Amino acid sequence: MLVAEHQLPIRRACQIVRLSRAAYYRPPVSSARCDAPVIAALLAVVMKHRRWGFWKCYDRLRLEGYRWNHERVHHVYCAVRLNLPRRTKRRIPHRVRQPLVAPPVLNQTWALDFMADAIYDRRRFRALTILDEGNREGLAIDVGRSIPTRRLIRVLEELIALHGRPAARRMDNGPELTAQAFVEWCDERRIALHYIQPVKPDQNVFIGRFNRTYRTEVLDAYLFESLAEVRALTRQLQPEAAHDSLGQVPPLMFLPGLTLPEQSPFEVSTYGEAYAAMARFTTITEQ
Repeated sequence: MLVAEHQLPIRRACQIVRLSRAAYYRPPVSSARCDAPVIAALLAVVMKHRRWGFWKCYDRLRLEGYRWNHERVHHVYCAVRLNLPRRTKRRIPHRVRQPLVAPPVLNQTWALDFMADAIYDRRRFRALTILDEGNREGLAIDVGRSIPTRRLIRVLEELIALHGRPAARRMDNGPELTAQAFVEWCDERRIALHYIQPVKPDQNVFIGRFNRTYRTEVLDAYLFESLAEVRALTRQLQPEAAHDSLGQVPPLMFLPGLTLPEQSPFEVSTYGEAYAAMARFTTITEQ
């Protein structure tokens, strides 16, 4: 404007606006074109390591031989909006539909699921429910503030010591059930994992029916002030709950445990002993 409208010399106009004459004569170059090598190198690192932050990306660029300083790399990092949280969609592997058969055989398939609720002061808690599909018996209902993978494995180890090892487990694609530690633990014990397909709860209907009974008779029927009250009422449900498909009888009456000690290496034999064993297991899980 000073040169074109006011007819000032270029040297005087550059002095007024504090601009070097070299910059005045240099043709403008877009920042995207100037920083194209930095953008390409950054995107290559981020595509391979999506959870890395700026400093990990910068250190990787230095290891690969790039000599840009951290100020330029950070400027480009923010310009392409890599400093914002990158939310990636959780990818679930393709699941094959497993046949929903439940032969009257114990320890053939155990079904697992998680439930959530809150006590009166709005503190949340979770409940892990485990069911034997052979006689619809609720093997365990573990209640806690959180149930990570290590606690899940501990509960299952107690159940295996009490009832024996199942041939397979049916469950959804929750993070605790797809964790690498849990998968490896099942592989070591030669237990097949039957994952249901995403958004298909009808493929695990036996544990769903059991959860509905637990929800209506315990979780939705009382106001709890502590987890101890939840565990106490849960202990009453486990041995007495009847199932519609079993002729309205409790699971242990429909298909009791093994009756001879030589048939069971864990010595869970008679009907009364099964009740006592379940009570002992509930006490162990609470500790």
